[in-house]
Amino acid sequence: PGSVSAAFQEYLRHLGLQDFPCGLGSWNKSCLDARRSPRAEPAGLEEAVPPGEETPEALLELLRDRHSPWALPPDCSPQDRLLREVAVLAPELLRGSRVLQLVKSLRILDKGVEEVDEGVLRFQQLEELILSANHISKVTSAHLPRTLKVLELCCNAVHDLQDLCAQPPPELQHLGLGYNQLCGPSQEKHLTVDFWPNLVSLDLSFNSLTDLLGLVSQLSTLQNLRILVLQGNPLALIPSYRGFLVDSLPKLSILDDIHIWPEERQQFHGLARQPELIRNEGRVVVSIGEMKGLPDPKAFQQLKVGSEGPVITYSYCVTYEF
Repeated sequence: PGSVSAAFQEYLRHLGLQDFPCGLGSWNKSCLDARRSPRAEPAGLEEAVPPGEETPEALLELLRDRHSPWALPPDCSPQDRLLREVAVLAPELLRGSRVLQLVKSLRILDKGVEEVDEGVLRFQQLEELILSANHISKVTSAHLPRTLKVLELCCNAVHDLQDLCAQPPPELQHLGLGYNQLCGPSQEKHLTVDFWPNLVSLDLSFNSLTDLLGLVSQLSTLQNLRILVLQGNPLALIPSYRGFLVDSLPKLSILDDIHIWPEERQQFHGLARQPELIRNEGRVVVSIGEMKGLPDPKAFQQLKVGSEGPVITYSYCVTYEF
């Protein structure tokens, strides 16, 4: 599927919400009749279940018992369990677009999604949208529900933030853009409080951001920012990178998955006022311990001088990719 909406429909089909023990069928047809006749008296707790049918409790047990062939895998999401159990207790809630009103967290990982389409707006209660490991190159913010608090786009192909920042969700607290194709310095202007007034966590790791001073000047406007991940960018190679960030963003609690303790903040106190110490260069030391699969040079030293044997010359090219 190329869109989020198409991937969600495929996800519903995979959950089997209309198949036993979920949905409505011969296994609970009296339940269907009761829903069609709202004036009917509610059945007593001890009333016998018609032959060939199951109680809602028995159907739920088939979903929850890990030995059941209908049980979800242990690593499934809470959303999966919720929808399956709703399909047992109130299957009419999952018909048509009504199912979209129940979804608060949507996780579509590695499904070939290329577009965040307008259909995502139909998820009117959506708070968390996880779209990692897809093929998304840009996100149109007008297609994102205003209720969104978490947007995770790790491992995609996002290279520009302009469309995302046109009308961003005002309540967003986490924005994950790690392992994308963001290049500085043109992107830093989109990372300010004007676009993200409630942002608490920001992941920009493993992109191609290079302007540390420019980025810090924009991030300093995010008064609620507490968690920041920048490792894997070229700017992280600058010698005073961590110290400059720690001193420049005094409200930050965690940088690159490492907690900032008061001792560290005291150690780098005053560094933010000395930007001249930020050199736009870095140093990398590469040590090669052992290389396998190469011919042993000693074997060629056994040839006598003047030997008419063939002379074989090997050459190698070693490439370092950053």
